[in-house]
Amino acid sequence: MTVAPSPFTDVEIVENALLGGRVRLRQPARGYRAGLDAALLAATAGVEAGERVIEAGCGAGAVLMQMAARHPGAALTGVERDPAMAALARENAALNGAGATILTGDVAAGFRALGLEPFDRAVANPPFFDDPGALRAPAEGKLGAWMADDGLAAWTRFLLKAVREGGRIVVIHRADRLADLLALLGEKAGSFAIRPVHPYADEPAKRVLVQAIRTGKAPLRLLPPLILHDRAGGRHTPGAEAILRGEAALPF
Repeated sequence: MTVAPSPFTDVEIVENALLGGRVRLRQPARGYRAGLDAALLAATAGVEAGERVIEAGCGAGAVLMQMAARHPGAALTGVERDPAMAALARENAALNGAGATILTGDVAAGFRALGLEPFDRAVANPPFFDDPGALRAPAEGKLGAWMADDGLAAWTRFLLKAVREGGRIVVIHRADRLADLLALLGEKAGSFAIRPVHPYADEPAKRVLVQAIRTGKAPLRLLPPLILHDRAGGRHTPGAEAILRGEAALPF
C-alpha cells in the first residue's frame, strides 16, 4: 500500500490492490473505505460482452473497477453525488484502463434526471442506515456512505427505473433490511434470488445479496449461503478468499 497526496482535496489517498493485484484502487485514507461488500457485489454480476451496467453511488469506483477486470467487454457507468469521489473514480478508471463512465449525480434526483436509456443491469451498495437515531453519528468522512438521506426507497426507485424490462438489479445490504428490500423492489420487480452472507457458519447472516428482475414473475430462490470466516484459524474461508482474489464468482 502506498500513500500519496490527493489531487482533489487536502486528505491523504491510499492505493490498495484488489483481486489479487489485478485492480489498483485509490481511495481516502480516512473515512469510508470500500472493502468486502464491494468485492462481493462485483462478483455477482455475470455480465456478458456488450451489456450496459450502471452502479448507483459508485464512490471511488471499487465495484466498477473489479467488474471491469472480471468482464472486460461490459459497458460500465457509475453515478456518484460527491464531486471529489466522482473525480477519484475517474482517476481509478484511467489507472486501471477501465472504460467506465462516471457521472456526477444524486440518486435522490431519480434515474430520469440523468437523461440515459435504461440499462441491462443495475447494482448498488446503498447506505446501510436511513434513520439518524439508529446509530451513533459516524465520522464525517463516512456519513454519506452510511446514511441514506432520502431513505432506502429512493435507492430502489432509482434502480427500478434504471433497468429495462427483464433487466437485473443486484443489491448488497444489511440482512435485517431484507423484508424492506423485497417490499420496495417488489413494486415493479420479481424473480428474487437471495444469498445470505454469514460472518461464521454458526452466526446469523449480517449481509444479503439480492437479485431482482424487472417485471420478473418466477418464484423466489434462497441460495446457499456464503460463509466468510472459519473459526479454525484462516482469515477467510477458501470460498471467500477465492472471490476476493477474483478466482471465483457468486452467480445467481
